[in-house]
Amino acid sequence: MTTAISSDPFAALNATAGTTAASANNSDTASADRFLKLLVTQMQNQDPLNPMDNAQVTSQMAQINTVSGIQTLNNTMQGLNGQFVQMQALQGASLVGREITVAGNRLAVSEGTGTAQYELATPADKVKIEVLNPAGRVVDTMTLGATKAGRHDIEWNASNADPALEYRFRITATSGASAVASTALMRDQVQAVSTSGSGVSLQTLYSGDVAYSQVKAFN
Repeated sequence: MTTAISSDPFAALNATAGTTAASANNSDTASADRFLKLLVTQMQNQDPLNPMDNAQVTSQMAQINTVSGIQTLNNTMQGLNGQFVQMQALQGASLVGREITVAGNRLAVSEGTGTAQYELATPADKVKIEVLNPAGRVVDTMTLGATKAGRHDIEWNASNADPALEYRFRITATSGASAVASTALMRDQVQAVSTSGSGVSLQTLYSGDVAYSQVKAFN
């Protein structure tokens, strides 16, 4: 379900900030009241021969201030997180219809060429790219030599490919006898934007729901 984006985002942000501040103040007041009641009770029941000294009172006041400060900080962080999610939603809404790069192994075939990308964690001596048909059968293989770490483009000659089929690819990268970590990347298109407690999600054409943080590039 797509979440509607407010026409006045700043009003929403200000409302969130105000609610957060009110919650923090109420929590601080309640904590202070509890502390004072406990302190008065303790002083009323203290041993006359061994009364509390100033150091004890100061220590307890410092403790309540610390707890109060932590609570205020937590409330502030929650408010900021809510504002951040709303700002992400606004940014995400502007991406509807745009292409993005995400993790995935779909080849975009157009005009006889299949395109995608991959990323290597470290340099590789050899990179093998296998093209797979919908049944998972290898229909073509591309072998590359030494390749640097980072992101690289894939261009596959798809002149003999069936335009009605969806092709995918598989990467195998090695350095000597050791495997090199690789990530397959593909192009997708943003269809809609939704928000939840965990953040902003982009609903895409091929990959389904993708978290905003998982987008590798905005094309």
